[in-house]
Amino acid sequence: MAQFLGMTEVRGIVLAMKKFITRSIAGACLLLLCGASLAQNWPSKPVRLVIPFAPGGPTDIIARLVGQKLSESLGQPMVVESRAGAGGNIGTTAVAKSPPDGYTILLTSSAYAVNVSLSPNAGYDPERDFIPVVVVAKQANLIFVHPGLGVKTLAELLAAAKSKKLAFASPGSGTTPHLTAENLFNVISKLDMTPIHFRGAGPAIAAVVGGEPPVGAGAASTPLPHIKAGRLRPIAVSSAARVAALPDVPTFAEAGFPGVEDDTWIGIFAPAGTPHVVVQKLNESVNQALRTADMKERLDALAFEAVGGTPQQFADYVKVEIAKWGKVVRAGNIKAE
Repeated sequence: MAQFLGMTEVRGIVLAMKKFITRSIAGACLLLLCGASLAQNWPSKPVRLVIPFAPGGPTDIIARLVGQKLSESLGQPMVVESRAGAGGNIGTTAVAKSPPDGYTILLTSSAYAVNVSLSPNAGYDPERDFIPVVVVAKQANLIFVHPGLGVKTLAELLAAAKSKKLAFASPGSGTTPHLTAENLFNVISKLDMTPIHFRGAGPAIAAVVGGEPPVGAGAASTPLPHIKAGRLRPIAVSSAARVAALPDVPTFAEAGFPGVEDDTWIGIFAPAGTPHVVVQKLNESVNQALRTADMKERLDALAFEAVGGTPQQFADYVKVEIAKWGKVVRAGNIKAE
């Protein structure tokens, strides 16, 4: 260019380019500052708390409890919205595609970590498309039987399953109660117990109450009324420690299976790209809510245990859960229904 233009023209072009670059950098910095300011002021309008399951279940109930607490502490309404379908994939995918501004967040269950193995076309990548915010609560899974089966311990149940063909009821293929039972009965114990899947915990429990099949797996809270009434007998829980609502029921470890620990958990995620300050503020607010006496009391009544913790702790936990359930799904050749 210099051979066609004079030095004055060249200096002018260089000066113009410097001004353009300076203004571009200044504009980018201004945008970053504005973004940081908006994040610091979050939330300034209602926040959508999406649950990817039908209303009325434990996830929905806990979402409303958490939503009420967050509305009080953050000063903006938390609007709980149910987007059910495909085992949680529809609502989860919708949140993954939402703007990462903190105004659409996900409250879901451990199905989040299972579905990536159960449904290769789930519609979202659990490690790439979301930021784990906090584990809200967890609940043990429970193995229970019809009293007429005549077994009182896990050892007796396994012995009965070896001597005669037994089936077990689950609240749905790929649910954590199903996978807990599948892992215990068929992967670890090398039995051939047939899972019979129902559309939800209610129908599965009703089937076991009727004795067809005589064995069931479910979240610890769901069969409690029938256990208290003597219509079902609890055998073992999958948690690391005994469940407060079932203090006489041993853990899997106590029943002879050390290291076999599973929980159905509920946690909050934000779309990838959500500002760090928003994630931290949301995390702190949930942890604060979980420390209140009334929140703990409500969770205890649902047989859930308050958890909390940091986003990094939850991220590490999710990775472990994805790997663990992936092994069970592959070992049992389990498919989504």
